[in-house]
Amino acid sequence: MKKVTGVITWIFIILLSIITVFPFIYMVLGGLMSYAETTSIPPTIIPHHLHFENYVQVFHQAPFLKYFWNTLLTSSIDTVCVLITSLFAAFALTSLDFKGKKAIKILMISLLMVPSEAIIFTNYNTIAKWGLLNTYVGLFLPFTTSVFYIYYLNSYFQGIPRSIYQAAKISGASNWQYVWKILVPMSKPALTTVGLLSFIAGWNSFLWPLLVTNNDNMRLLNNGLANFASDGGAQTQLQLAAATLTVIPILIIYFIFRKQIIQGVTRDGLKG
Repeated sequence: MKKVTGVITWIFIILLSIITVFPFIYMVLGGLMSYAETTSIPPTIIPHHLHFENYVQVFHQAPFLKYFWNTLLTSSIDTVCVLITSLFAAFALTSLDFKGKKAIKILMISLLMVPSEAIIFTNYNTIAKWGLLNTYVGLFLPFTTSVFYIYYLNSYFQGIPRSIYQAAKISGASNWQYVWKILVPMSKPALTTVGLLSFIAGWNSFLWPLLVTNNDNMRLLNNGLANFASDGGAQTQLQLAAATLTVIPILIIYFIFRKQIIQGVTRDGLKG
């Protein structure tokens, strides 16, 4: 009975893996196909000839280098700001004692229930009144902090014995020294996870840059990809090649930091 259950489990996992991975594989292969292959019925899975020139044509069809730069810049600034604000806020909620601490935690939990779409137009009105439309500051300013990441790091820091903080204070270390010399090295997996998730969110951002920019020079990658789909017309092979280019940087970052991410997820799972 156990063997049958194990076989069924593996079959289920394999089917789900195929369903999950197939769109990505087809996107990569489609970017190397000809126009006739991408529009053929039944659909072509494996290209007969690899058309690497599709990727060259992508950069001639739209200013993708500019889109890459805009997305990389805003995503990097978002990530750095989120890491700093979340780190210090979570440290304060975990290690420091002050009035209203419980009320702040309750408020944070309640804010997690508010969907981002509910405040996006409030943020837009603020950015517009400050004259930050079509600027890099307008693109990243509303995302320089996150209640979710603060709450996540707060939960992670609670697994670190408070005696370590007390011992550091007795040794004469300031809060600043404790954070950078002790807390950060001990929390690298969690900080890496926060950084990667924040970077991915910024990289995949679509609605916000669509609202605050109306200039192609300020567009981010996903907005540029949408414009490219209309500019490229029926050239589906170029659209798939362009979509592949948007995914490659995220995959590279993931493989660089995968060990830290697995450590962070494993520790959170054990705590749960």
